[in-house]
Order: sequence, then structure tokens, then C-alpha cells
Amino acid sequence: MSGIVVLGAGFGGLELATVLSDEFGPDAGVTLIDASDSFVFGYAKLDVMFGRTAPDAVRLPYSSFAKPGVRFVRELVTAIDPEGRRVTTDAAVYEADVLVVALGADYDFDATPGLAESGNEFYSLGGAERLREVLPTFTGGRAVIGVCGAPFKCPPAPSEAALLLHDYLLQRGVRRECEISLVMPFSAPIPPSPDTSAALLDAFAERDIEFIAGRRVVSLDGTRGVAVLEDSTEIPYDLFLGVPKHRAPHVVLTSGMAENGYIPVDSRTLETRFPGVYAVGDVATVGVPKAGVFSEGAARVAAASVVARRRGHGAPDGYDGRGSCYIEFGAGRVGRVDIDFLSGPKPTGTFQEPSASLVAEKQHFGSSRRARWFGST
Repeated sequence: MSGIVVLGAGFGGLELATVLSDEFGPDAGVTLIDASDSFVFGYAKLDVMFGRTAPDAVRLPYSSFAKPGVRFVRELVTAIDPEGRRVTTDAAVYEADVLVVALGADYDFDATPGLAESGNEFYSLGGAERLREVLPTFTGGRAVIGVCGAPFKCPPAPSEAALLLHDYLLQRGVRRECEISLVMPFSAPIPPSPDTSAALLDAFAERDIEFIAGRRVVSLDGTRGVAVLEDSTEIPYDLFLGVPKHRAPHVVLTSGMAENGYIPVDSRTLETRFPGVYAVGDVATVGVPKAGVFSEGAARVAAASVVARRRGHGAPDGYDGRGSCYIEFGAGRVGRVDIDFLSGPKPTGTFQEPSASLVAEKQHFGSSRRARWFGST
């Protein structure tokens, strides 16, 4: 089978397949492969974790993704041959004229000893569902939100978790009996945007949330109830909420495409060193955060490159590395940071103060993608 084969139906894969369908209609010739049966917005996991919505409500089934010229197959990718643009799954072999790898980043639980046995994580939907049951039992002691490695998806999420945990404990009337600490490997919550970082640090100070900067959690000792940091500091905890170390999927690491853990790409076209093979989103190294909005932007650029290749046009404009991230500040307010990663000598960010209007804007961000990709609101 030839044509355009897209591996992974996250932000990048869904947007890329949609753009190509819009461009070529029934002649798009896209095969979209993913092992899951549904898509989940990353931010929805916090809603599940704190009981704001049900797990089933955040799953968008791929059976609803119906685009002219796009065929979705639910299969597990078991091998990638980038030189031959050949993909093997647990059910078939696909030969591609154009191959796009958008498989995201996996969680490496074993990289942090004790995390799987003694901690909880909120980055997977399963982890968020488990914490949905655990959090109501937490009535006192120290909660530690700890990042176990960088880079990691959605850099604002640990800060959001700390602020929302404060609200959650306050609503239950147990906040005074609890401490909250946030451990991050960055010097500031959002390094590219000093204004955003300052606003978050102010919010932490107002809520008595301890921010421990520049360090990551390297192991957990569940018997003693301590998180061990990379400088050997030990932080006692009664509840641990972890951000697992990330890595590219095993099938990518064994394909020969990865360097230093992820797939390097041309930052303008998203093409890899293998002709006709692109990588977008969290699986790629392009100089932007691992976040859905950046995966979506990269997918549009890769799609434009594929369209130009097929139509024989010149190269399109390159990827600008710009994106906006919404940040939950608690108390029913949402802020926004607009970041430009690639156009200047260094990344810059503009902060929009938390407000109720940005709550509505964030909701529109989700509903517009649901409508575009799945035909639902």
C-alpha cells in the first residue's frame, strides 16, 4: 500500500491528516495508524484527576474521525524502516511514498525507581483515573508534585496541578492540614516567559505552595515516604504526584531515526534526514516544547511541505515555533502565555493575566478541535 502514511493520531497526526483531506479530498491517500481507540486532550486529565469530569467524557473515539481520503486503522506499529519508508504493524505492512512519524512521547516509569510502586502519576489518563480515587483519602500531610525528567509534555501542567490541588483541598476543608511542594528541573515555572513565571510564583506564595527549582526527582522510597532529588536531598511526602520521565517510543528508538532520544528534523520543513520522512510533535526535536499546540503547528507545516511536493510547488514558509498555552490558575481563572521559540535569538513569551474570558477561550480551543477533527462540539 502506497501513499501518505501517518503514524500516531494525536494533535499532530489528526491535524496533518485533516489538512491533507481538506487539500486533496478523496484523493488524499492517507493512512492514519494508532494503537488507541480514542483521543484525549492532555489538559482533560487534570479535570478527571480532580473529579471535574468523568473519564468516559474526555475520550473522543477515533471511529468518529471520518475524513475524505483518510483511512484510520487501529494497529500497533512494531517496526519502522525510514530508508525504505516501510512500516510494520501487528496486522500489516505499509509502503509509503511519504511517511510522517507523530507517535508522541512515552512515559518511562522504570527510569525513576519507586515511582511505579510508591507514587502516583497524573500524565496518563489511567494515572489520572487512579488519583481520582486516591485524592479523596488525602486529609493531611505533605503532597509533593515532582517532575522526574525533562523535557516533558505541557510544561505548565505541574504548576496547574499544584494550584488546583490547593483549591481541591480548600473545598474539602483540609487545606490547613496539608502542605504542597512542587519540584521542577527548571529555574522558573515557565523559563521563556518571566512574566508568566512571576505570576505563578506569586500565586504559589499566596497559597503557601513551596516551589523547589532546578532539581528533579530521581527516586522514591515508599517505605520511608521520601522523594530523593538529584542532589541527594530527601523530601518527605504523604502523597506523591509525579510527572514521569519521557522518552520516544521504543519502536522509534530502534528505527535508527533517533539521536539523543528523539528524532531530529529540519526546523523549517519538519523533514528528517531520510527523504520523504517527516516527524512532528513530541517525538521530534525542533526546539519547541512538547505540547499539543506546537504539535498542531508543526503538522500544518509538514502538511504544506507534502502538498508542495505533490503539486510540484516551491517550499512553503517554514515552521515559526509559535504557540499559546492556557494555564489554570485556580479559583476559576485561566491565564495564557504566547511563546515564540524560533524567530528570534532566544524564546520569548507574552503573558495574559488570568481571567474568566480566558476560561471561555480555552473551552473554545477544545471545542473547535473536537469539531474540526471529530465533527462534535
